[in-house]
Amino acid sequence: MKAVIVEDEEFASKRLAQLVGELAPDIKIVAKINSVENGTQWFSTNDLPDLVFLDIQLNDGYGFDILDVLEDHPPVIFTTAYNEFAIRGFKYNGVDYLLKPIVKTDLKAALEKFKKNVTRNGKRGTENLEHLKQLFHKEYKHRFMVKVGNQFRSFNVEDIAFFKSHEGMICLFTHGGQSYPIEYTIDQLENILNPIHFFRINRKFMVSVKAVVEIHSYFNSRLLLKLLPKEEEQVIVSRERTTNFKKWLDM
Repeated sequence: MKAVIVEDEEFASKRLAQLVGELAPDIKIVAKINSVENGTQWFSTNDLPDLVFLDIQLNDGYGFDILDVLEDHPPVIFTTAYNEFAIRGFKYNGVDYLLKPIVKTDLKAALEKFKKNVTRNGKRGTENLEHLKQLFHKEYKHRFMVKVGNQFRSFNVEDIAFFKSHEGMICLFTHGGQSYPIEYTIDQLENILNPIHFFRINRKFMVSVKAVVEIHSYFNSRLLLKLLPKEEEQVIVSRERTTNFKKWLDM
């Protein structure tokens, strides 16, 4: 069988090729592609491989852009640095994915699934690709309008350190230490903010990755955070969210 790796990080591409060689010596890597432009050109002049390892976000676009130019495409194993909250749709669409840095056992499982599908169904393209495109092109909220006195101010999400629920009110806190009430619930914020940048740590707090400056072990398998700007109340990651919080920060 022949496979192509589409990956713009040279080290990651070499490591993936090495692992494939160890786990599936019957799969030959026939090309390593590092951009949408090179990928489009390669696929237009070569026969389709049996399998594609496709990085989702490349320097010059999305891996999906390469598939768009093909009338048909082979099975795809997606690779991504996105945390698993951003890729939660994969498991519901029957698509294999590998979260970078790639773990050997995960690759082995993906390859086994690929081979079973080929054996059962022949060469088979990825289903529900349009749903996945929408998932990764989803527009998250970029700014919040806040009423200050008789005026309104606009805050980009990059300026926001965390959100806090207090006495039935949600406030946003800027990296500069300012706080303003907003008309959202924590549940709503969890749906409209990019999960790459914000994480809900408990019922009261949703924090940005830039705001977390220290992490300490805490009682009952929880974590105690130090945020910037400083928050007087103890900021604790709930026990049920600790594992996913660590994954979010690549701990």
